[in-house]
Amino acid sequence: MSLSMYEASSPIFTRQLKALSAILSKAETYAETRKIDPSVLLNARLAPDMHPLVRQVQIASDGAKGGVARLAGTEPPSFPDVESTFAELQDRISRTIAFIEGVPAEKIAGSETRTICLKLRGGEMQFSGQAYLTNFVIPNFFFHTTSAYAILRHNGLEIGKRDFLGAL
Repeated sequence: MSLSMYEASSPIFTRQLKALSAILSKAETYAETRKIDPSVLLNARLAPDMHPLVRQVQIASDGAKGGVARLAGTEPPSFPDVESTFAELQDRISRTIAFIEGVPAEKIAGSETRTICLKLRGGEMQFSGQAYLTNFVIPNFFFHTTSAYAILRHNGLEIGKRDFLGAL
């Protein structure tokens, strides 16, 4: 049995975004319990030249919704990057999941051969749908969700692999 492009994208992004949401809920509770200004965690980074937690979540959201939209042959919805609270990040994740879940499997079916063209700062990149998903979207998505996890873990939040993996 082969794995469809839908199965290799939407459910994976949705599951991981739900896990990220649960981690952010724990982080908010952690900040309240420890009397830490939430902005300290929201603006924390692993290294000076890396993005802070807020931006990691925004990029993960953009990657998931953009990946699914492009595989489906549509434009991704635009979410302005204005989040500055845990509640706003949770809302962004909810809107991202709602978008992904609203894209039917049939729209993604056959996208492995669809040409995907990305306009980036350094120029254009062109992929087949399968290469786009497996070599670009998934690695970038997991880089940013992992970075969000690592930022919070580094700042003392007691989370582990089961939190990162979410419900299996």
